[in-house]
Amino acid sequence: MSKVRYRGRFAPSPTGPLHFGSLVSALASYLDAKASQGEWLVRIEDIDPPREQAGAAKLILKALEYYGLHWDQPIIYQSSRHAIYQDYIEYLRKQQQAYPCTCSRKELSIFHGQYPGTCRNQRTLPASPFAIRLKTESTPVNFIDKIQGAQSFNLEEEGGDFIIKRKDGLFAYQLAVVVDDTLQGITHILRGSDLLDSTPRQYYLQSVLGFSHPSYAHIPVIVASDGKKLSKQNLATPLPLEHPQPVLIRALHALNQSPPPELIGAKVSEIIAWATRHWDSRIIPQSLTIPETLLPTTAP
Repeated sequence: MSKVRYRGRFAPSPTGPLHFGSLVSALASYLDAKASQGEWLVRIEDIDPPREQAGAAKLILKALEYYGLHWDQPIIYQSSRHAIYQDYIEYLRKQQQAYPCTCSRKELSIFHGQYPGTCRNQRTLPASPFAIRLKTESTPVNFIDKIQGAQSFNLEEEGGDFIIKRKDGLFAYQLAVVVDDTLQGITHILRGSDLLDSTPRQYYLQSVLGFSHPSYAHIPVIVASDGKKLSKQNLATPLPLEHPQPVLIRALHALNQSPPPELIGAKVSEIIAWATRHWDSRIIPQSLTIPETLLPTTAP
């Protein structure tokens, strides 16, 4: 079997139904993969039960199908992969790259998000509740973002050692996403700019684990009139499952793809086919946010 040249993914958390902002992200990652004759995977990142909404995963998958975004491999659920994540935690501890931390939020509040390294020399697992932190370095993490350009971050100066397993026993996003992207063979990650500051931590963790680095591209996130990102936490309106065509057209406008007026009455499959043929990631806006109010309205 020939090696897949491009494998992208969309990895939502099931904290609620998909909204317009998440559709823009899903559509962009799908089109970038398909225009490159690649594969597109969907992964449900359900590793934070307190934030999740019952039934949300099924609603997300249903919406993707209604909007013509069909995945190429079986869905992976992170909640079924705890043993895999724990194996990597143990490996990092044995390599003395990770350590247990008993610091409380109250104790750390005076440092304003900058971890002071209090527990860095801790080796044995304490009896009291603890998180696991990854050691960082002062050497800058440098990478090229396909949309945002050259990026450079000094992790020690921008937060310091970061958590890869929480004190409540839940695995942190940074660890799970790095492990799963590698094990799934993801070659390209196209996602919202709200995750741009997570990328250097993931890039660094990939290096520590000896993983290869996927290509990264961060598109603008859609914000409401109050300037807040459209999100499930901000009660963004769920995607309508009837008449998805005008919403798809608006999403293409958000990505600066200039769909022609005659697509408004087309079938979903025809819109997706046109968008795949004409996809050009080079013209995606470089701005980090796009106000939803600036997007053209499209009548059904």
